[in-house]
Amino acid sequence: MMMKLHCFGESGNAYKVALTLTLADAAWEPVFVDFFKGATRTPEFRALNVMGEVPVLEDGDTVLTQSGVIQDYISSKTGKLGGKSAAERRDVLRWMFFDNHKVSGMAGTLRFNMNFLPEDKRNADVNAFVAMRLASALKIMETQLEGRDWLASDEMTIADIACCGYLFYPEDFTFDRKAYPNIDRWLDAIAAQPGWQHPYDLMPRARG
Repeated sequence: MMMKLHCFGESGNAYKVALTLTLADAAWEPVFVDFFKGATRTPEFRALNVMGEVPVLEDGDTVLTQSGVIQDYISSKTGKLGGKSAAERRDVLRWMFFDNHKVSGMAGTLRFNMNFLPEDKRNADVNAFVAMRLASALKIMETQLEGRDWLASDEMTIADIACCGYLFYPEDFTFDRKAYPNIDRWLDAIAAQPGWQHPYDLMPRARG
């Protein structure tokens, strides 16, 4: 059965799921959500996800929200990208929780504030604080990737896909790949995986 992913290309959290589906060789199709025109705030969408957010995955009667939960579901269902032992699985989850709070939580906010929020609502002090928090998290990832290929295992896992979710986007959010050589190498390794696609190629964009 073809899974349906409610998404739009600008969403880094949706990209984590779309890329997980793709690299796990799962059968799926995107369902475009026009976020910038208020689609996630409609009663119809709130009936699908009370949180009013993408991504939402439909797999038959199973409806899941929150990118980390969906990634874990895909990994469990396909037997791929989840680590090779219970100990590795815990480390995968550790880095996914780190991403949610420290990396994507900062990068997603900063990217939105700097690129999609109306200019008269952008707060330079807020953005500077969030940029500092993001840089601190990226330094931790840079350290973790010293002398190793992947964050939580000797093979790529959903932890890597979670943590890279926002780092392939072209918009400015103060992230400079060249300032983090280990992250730069790691992103190249992810992009070299068979089937990898840029978020704007993998999902339909709300803003062309």
